[in-house]
Formats: sequence, structure tokens, C-alpha cells
Amino acid sequence: MKAGILDLHREASRVLARLLPNLEQELTVSIQGDPQAWQAFKQHLETHFDHLFQLYHRLYGKRYDMLYHFENLLKSMAQASFERPADLRELDRQREQNPLWFQSNQVLGGVCYVDLFAGNLEGIRSKIPYFKELGLTYLHLMPLFKMPEPENDGGYAVSSFREVHPPLGSMAELALLSRELRAAGISLVLDLVINHTSDEHEWALKAKAGDPDYRDMYGIFPDRTVPDLYEKNLREIFPDEHPGAFTWFEDINSWVWTTFHSYQWDLDYSNPVVFNRVSEEMLFLANQGVEIFRLDAVAFIWKELGTSCENLPEAHTILQGFNAITQVVAPSILFKSEAIVHPDEVIKYISPLECQLSYNPLLMALLWNSLATREVNLLSQALEERFELPEGTAWVNYVRCHDDIGWTFSDEDAARLGINAYDHRRFLNEFYRGRFTGSFARGLPFQENPKTGDCRISATCASLAGLEKALIEEGPEEVELAIKRILLLHFVVMTAGGIPLIYLGDEIATLNDYSYLEDPEHKNDSRWVHRAAADPERYSQRMDANTIPGRVFQGMRELIALRKALPGLAGGKLEVIDTRSGSVLGFARVNQGEQLLILANFSEREHAIPEWVVRQNMLDHRSILFGKPEFTEGGTLWLPPYECVMFG
Repeated sequence: MKAGILDLHREASRVLARLLPNLEQELTVSIQGDPQAWQAFKQHLETHFDHLFQLYHRLYGKRYDMLYHFENLLKSMAQASFERPADLRELDRQREQNPLWFQSNQVLGGVCYVDLFAGNLEGIRSKIPYFKELGLTYLHLMPLFKMPEPENDGGYAVSSFREVHPPLGSMAELALLSRELRAAGISLVLDLVINHTSDEHEWALKAKAGDPDYRDMYGIFPDRTVPDLYEKNLREIFPDEHPGAFTWFEDINSWVWTTFHSYQWDLDYSNPVVFNRVSEEMLFLANQGVEIFRLDAVAFIWKELGTSCENLPEAHTILQGFNAITQVVAPSILFKSEAIVHPDEVIKYISPLECQLSYNPLLMALLWNSLATREVNLLSQALEERFELPEGTAWVNYVRCHDDIGWTFSDEDAARLGINAYDHRRFLNEFYRGRFTGSFARGLPFQENPKTGDCRISATCASLAGLEKALIEEGPEEVELAIKRILLLHFVVMTAGGIPLIYLGDEIATLNDYSYLEDPEHKNDSRWVHRAAADPERYSQRMDANTIPGRVFQGMRELIALRKALPGLAGGKLEVIDTRSGSVLGFARVNQGEQLLILANFSEREHAIPEWVVRQNMLDHRSILFGKPEFTEGGTLWLPPYECVMFG
């Protein structure tokens, strides 16, 4: 152990010995009222104190008042422990005994907007039977906290973490919903927006009023001197709205750091008060029954001159600090990172000590890439080299989400396969906008940059997979191919490992909704094309195999049942199989003594797997658990268009 680390370890022991009696004295009444909660808190604190103290010291150790702020944090943590409901304490105990519960093949996620899917929280409660019918065990409700009107970035501009947006319901209704979901075996997932607040948040309003303590919680500057120094190295996120990362506000005569929208004010985590206050909001929500937090925009939370202010080491320290806090107060909590950045950076956020879960934007992008190119080279390479995760963690794999699709593959990875990344991204954008000859897709550009030609793509899964075009311009054969593409994408997501996540509406083949163009609040944001309200008529057709919604829904149900029946699909380990066919993805899954081999044809043409590949993998001697492959007398395996096969 290095001398500096040893000294810090000793210092942590001294600080604990000094602060614990202070806590006991200050919380005497609470301790007498609930001694069991105090003992549990004290035990967890002693277990994790050294780690938490070192993280806090790493961030704020150079400040003379670090211990003052650290003691305040401990008080907030202790108070949250006393306020934690009994049923959630029991969940904590269960999850501590089974910390890898989320790696089970029984876990299946769904995500939706409360208002679009069910109107309000009461409506979501009424949908619990449907969630169980589909097989969900994890429900992510998109941002539902109090937000400004009309502009709120889809809820990611938060005006209060302790209030539900009034049209959606109340915090009491949210807590009730969490209990009923938990009783149905479904974990509640919510966003925790940690990079910024809305400019209508209480903290921002007090900063606007001139309160120096609250001004210090944000990046607020009297002139361009400091912003200009930062912007030498910053990239523009939303260039159409405002240049750079700062916005001038006449009413406060200041520049404010606004990485995203001008009404989203970036918090300044170099101030320990910000870390403490965000921690308090997090623990409050944990006590309402949130089991998993999706941490938004994690790459941007620490700023430092001379850097891009993205993916800095301190950002990881902050997330590890939040994790350590929940290990003390609410150990059943998991964190999911949202880092739509270079694959080398995405992986750095994933560990049992930071974010146990992470979106897998690379898999999403390369699934769509493989459909467009009919080639699985980039996808196979990514699964072989970038899919493995540390023990105790998992990917959240998805076909699409509420956001746009960005082509996040590594330029270096593409170059190794002879692909020019810049040109290839241009091709993908043209293909999924339906402007490339032979394209089946109907997508829209999002945040197109006229300077670089870069953009991302918005659309529903069904419209990107060709169903919209087939229904309007083609015929039954193209409709059939579109349905196969939809199910192919979800087949890979269901079998690759980690937690599969369905954007609700995709399971009934929801098409693009162009009515957003008539809404002044949404018409300039193409992402609303795939944020359609749930269509009761389509859902009513889900059990009718003679309808497109019914065919897709029943196909999805079959995939979900397959996943839940096979323990071999638990965990996240896989091994890529060389199929010797550029259009056929192959990989093996092994778990609990069960080996499963998966093949997926990403082409509308029939493809052959050579005899020697069949023999090498003993495919002709395995049971067929899913799909309809065809073997010739010579031993060659033929896969029909977009066919998915699983061998046991």
C-alpha cells in the first residue's frame, strides 16, 4: 500500500471515530425511536466509510472546509436511513443476499413516457397486468418530475426532484405505484439528472435572486473571460440553439454554463454543496421506491480548464461516491450510466463500484448498421472485443430508445476492417433517411450540422425496419421482410446477454407519428416522431395473428418466453462464432453448464453456413430450440432471409 493511501486510510479511521459520536448525539431522538435502523446504518457506514471518505477527499481534499461538508453529508445519509420504509429495508436485505439478481434470464425491461403510454401515474398502475402479460420485471418511466413549460427537453430539465409533474400525478402516487410494481415483481427505474437543473428549479431561482450560496452551485460568470478559456476545448452539443456551452442572461447580467439547452443550467460539482444536495435528492427518491437510477449525461458532470470537460476522472469519482452512499443507506439501489460516447469511454463507467448497469449504444448502432449493409463484420468485432464487462455488471441492450440513434462505433475499429468511418456514417444517415437507393427505412435527421453534414436518426423501430415504406409503397412480401427485421433485432437483444430493454410500442410495431410537426413545442425536434402516444387499437390487436401488431407482439412474446426458459442466457458471457458468411452473426452463450449457439441472418437472401463450420460447432448434432434452419445432404446449413436460430 502506498504511503499516501495508507495515510488517508488512517485519516479515515480518525475521522470516523470523531464524527460517529457527533452523529449519535445529534440524532438521539431518532435513534431512540428506531434503534434497529441506527444499528443497520452504523454497520453499513463502518463497512463503507473508508471508501466513501477517500472518494470525497479525492474531490474536495484541498478545501479547508471539506470535513464540515462531509459531516453534513453523513447527517443527511443517517436521516434518510431513518426515513427508509420497512418494505424497502427488507428489499435491501434481499438484494444484499442476491446482489447479481439483475443478471438473471428472467429480467426483462420496458421503457415508456407516463403521459404517452397511460396518461398519468394512475394510468400506469392500471397497466400493471399488461406489463406482467408482456413479461416485464423492470419498468423505466421517462422523466416525470416537475418541469418547466413549454420547453423542458422531454422532462430532462427538472424543476424539482421532490415533486411529480402535476399533470402526471403526485409523489404519493409515485410511491404507491412503486409498491404495487414491486408486488408484481417489477422494479421501478427513473432518471436522475445530475448534470443540470432547469432554470426554474428552486436552486436556480435563488441564484437568479442573487443568493451567493446558490450562485456558487452553478457555472455563472460575469463576463466572457472564463467561458472563452473553457470554450477553446469544448464541443457544441446543440449548435442550432446556441453557440458554445454558455448562454447570456440579461436579467442576471451573467453568462451561465448551459451544455445542452439554455434553460438547463449546469451544476458545479467542484462545490461540495452540489454533491451533497444531489445526494439528498437521490436518497429521497430511493425512499419513494426507485430501485434503479438512470444517471443522465454522466460524461459532462465535471469541468476543468484545458480539457474537453467530458469523461474526466472526477466524473467517475462522483458516480462512485453516489454508489458508496447508497451502499450505506439503500444497498438495493443500482445505477445505470447513460454515456453516448466513444466505446473506450463507455466501458470506464461500468463497475460494481460505479454503475452496475450501462446502456449499450454500440450494440444498438451496429444492429442497425448490419441491417443496412447486410454485413455483420462491425457487429461481430464489437461483440468479440467490446462486449465483455467486469464481474458484477451488465449491459442494458436495446434496439432503440426515447432518443436518436447515433453511429457511435470506433473509427479505429472501422479502419481495421477497411471502412472509412466518416463516409460510412454519411451512408448510414442517408440510408436511414430513405435517401439511399434500395433503402427500406423511413427515418428523420436529428441535430443535423450543416458544417459537417453530421446528424443522428429519429424513427420508430418499425419505420426504420421497413414496415412504413412497405405498407405505403410496397406489398405483402416487403411487409413480411419488415416484420422479420423487427423480430431479428429483438432476437439478438434477447439472447446476447445483459438486460433486454423494449421501448414500449415497438412490441406492436408502432409506426412514425408525424403529427409532432403540427405541435409548435415539438416541431423542431424530430425525436417526437418516435414518441407516439400508445394506440389502443393496435394494442387491442395484439392477440390477433392476422394483424401486423398481433404478429409482432406474438413474435416478441415467443422471444421473451425463450429467454426466460433458458438459464444459459443469464449473465453476459458470449463467444463469437465465425460463420464464414458475411451476413450471418454467430455467437455462443454458456452458463450453468448450458451451452447455446445462436445464428442470425441479417440479409433478405438465404445464406449458407459451410459444412466444416457446422461440424466444428456440432450444429447437426444439437437440438434446435428456435428457428427453422435447413440442412442439405452434404451437411451445409441454410438460413432463410432474416432467420434466427438457436441450438441447444
